[in-house]
Amino acid sequence: MNSKLWIQKALTTCLTIAILATYSMVALASPGKAIGELIVTGSSNDQNVTVNGEAAKSGRTIFSSSTIATPDNLGAIVNLGKAGRISFSPSSVFTLTVDGEAVSGNLTAGSITILSASQNVSVKILNGDTIQANVGDTVAADPAAGQNPPNPNHASHNDKLIFGVILAGALIAILWAANSDNRNEFGGSSTTISPVR
Repeated sequence: MNSKLWIQKALTTCLTIAILATYSMVALASPGKAIGELIVTGSSNDQNVTVNGEAAKSGRTIFSSSTIATPDNLGAIVNLGKAGRISFSPSSVFTLTVDGEAVSGNLTAGSITILSASQNVSVKILNGDTIQANVGDTVAADPAAGQNPPNPNHASHNDKLIFGVILAGALIAILWAANSDNRNEFGGSSTTISPVR
């Protein structure tokens, strides 16, 4: 009876150690906290967007320090929740780092566009410069390829157009008010019919 109890205790101890070792290895092997989700844009039968060199499909979880590469005919969007959303053009390679809501990375090919962000996105490009990109900015890895880095003091074309339309509308309203001479001309005479006789 005593030997059966000793065998049961030894077996229980061995199983406990095995379970503890298995779970601690799983915890150590995890790449860190998930920061976002990949959305593949476009379609291709023979090419894939890759995350850390592995083929990835829409819905793939992205971890900090992941390298995302898009092929020639596919783009991608990474949804980072409150930290923002980044769009990758085809033929782009970007190593993404997220710390809380601060987003940064190293762009070695192609270009990215900041769709939304709670803060400026810090992007290091091929020539060694670091660009502070705002929402709506597109950053190219090679500025000589035709894309200029964003200029925070430069208003976009849409901002200028909206400002011009508002200014023109205000000017028309002022000119109309100045020329109306406070006259109300509604045309013709009118007949008033009273319901009381």
